[in-house]
Amino acid sequence: MGRGRFTELFFLDEATAFAAGHRPCAECRREDFMNFTGSWRAMHPEQIRAGTIDTQLQRERIDESTDARRLHNAQLDELPDGAFIVNDGKAWLVRGDEVLRWTPWGYTEAERRLRRRSVVLLTPPSIVEVLRSGWTSSVPFLHPSAVR
Repeated sequence: MGRGRFTELFFLDEATAFAAGHRPCAECRREDFMNFTGSWRAMHPEQIRAGTIDTQLQRERIDESTDARRLHNAQLDELPDGAFIVNDGKAWLVRGDEVLRWTPWGYTEAERRLRRRSVVLLTPPSIVEVLRSGWTSSVPFLHPSAVR
């Protein structure tokens, strides 16, 4: 995977890809990329090219001094559907009044989404703002196991 090369990445669903800090491909998903950059531009007016977006996402997901995953603090009741949190070392999807436990094979158990609770946010903050803006795309956002 050299610089400037295509990277084939496969995720359970788009919400998982977003949690990992990835955006829609500017070539194979051009329309989704353009929609994404439209929402992105509202937060980062100077960042409209794929490379500058990727640089910002990298800063939000990796601590440059340690190369460790960067996590963020948030309030659970302020997060939009599609954001991921970490609880007891496991990833959970925020969806409606619930959080759903993520696994590589799909979403399993559900727990009630508690209000006024501080959580550790896995999804990069800029992508949370894209979700908050009402993100829609041409691909299914959630794996079928998330829809009950």
